Amino acid sequence: MNKEYSNIRIIDIAKMAGVSVGTVDRVIHNRGRVSEENRKKVQAILEVVNYQPNLMARSLASKKQYHFVAITPSFARGEYWEAISMGIDQAASEMESYNITLTKLFFDQYNNKTFDDITRNILDEKVDGVLIATLFTDSVIRLSQELDRHEIPYVYVDSNIKDQRQLAYFGTDSYDAGLIAARLLTDRLATDADILMARFIHSGKNDSNQGTNRREGFRHYLNENGFTGNLYEVELKINDSVYNFAKLDELFKAHTSIKGAIIFNSTCYILGDYLKAREIKSVRLVGYDLIEKNTRLLSENVITALIAQRPEQQGYDAIKSLCNHWLFKQTLDKVNLMPIDILLKENLKYYLNNKL
Repeated sequence: MNKEYSNIRIIDIAKMAGVSVGTVDRVIHNRGRVSEENRKKVQAILEVVNYQPNLMARSLASKKQYHFVAITPSFARGEYWEAISMGIDQAASEMESYNITLTKLFFDQYNNKTFDDITRNILDEKVDGVLIATLFTDSVIRLSQELDRHEIPYVYVDSNIKDQRQLAYFGTDSYDAGLIAARLLTDRLATDADILMARFIHSGKNDSNQGTNRREGFRHYLNENGFTGNLYEVELKINDSVYNFAKLDELFKAHTSIKGAIIFNSTCYILGDYLKAREIKSVRLVGYDLIEKNTRLLSENVITALIAQRPEQQGYDAIKSLCNHWLFKQTLDKVNLMPIDILLKENLKYYLNNKL
């Protein structure tokens, strides 16, 4: 609500619209008969003052309990998904007084079977809304269709999936984030320089939905901008530095022409640590997400640039959207894009304290 109108009352709205208090009440709560002329008068004033009914009063008066479920990858301290989880927790904490409870379910982001396992019996208990991290497209679609059958609203975070009936999506455009990464990486590179593209081995048939979209955007930019070098792809293993160093040693020894490197998730630090350890300073490295391991290497000039997507805000807005859907009966924008932030060593300090 506009600060100027923060204490406005229904009686004030009635006076401004030139109608009765009863008319305003009927318009706000969409009940009873109101002439179209008076409805327009009241709606015009409601828009000016950005009026919203008292959320606490409505919730407590109804005595209805709402149960939301948030399904995201598990994480260690300092990892990307911790930030989304923090945003979820903040929104849930603010909503506790409004008869809302939250259950958090976690899966392994490198094993889509774990997603299927934790969601198989999700509807055994009462569920009023679900936040879904959309890493595994096929699994997420199956879950979404099950929620559709039970008319349970759900929201997506991290990356969007088209042609589904999600209430809303909160995150960046993954394809565009891939385009931006390609532009950042190829700046000051010769068009015939070779590029390393790293990905992590997943258990199961599904690769990361966001990683796939970013990779497609990245390749598109190269194809459209005269790139004539080679793309070398390498599969790495999460939490297996010995294996990763051996694979990267083999690749860089065989292809000394590699001058750029990219990884399409928050684990850019794994490539960065390798380049730093091997004292390879001729390779431009671009990655994603504002986590401590990445920002340290950015500040040391090992990573050239990071692309960030405000994960705390994604988690916070997604949970609040479910609350607003039930309590305010709000119609939400289906796609809610976060800014795509480009971090360099020179502007890093302006982001480190820019939390939710």
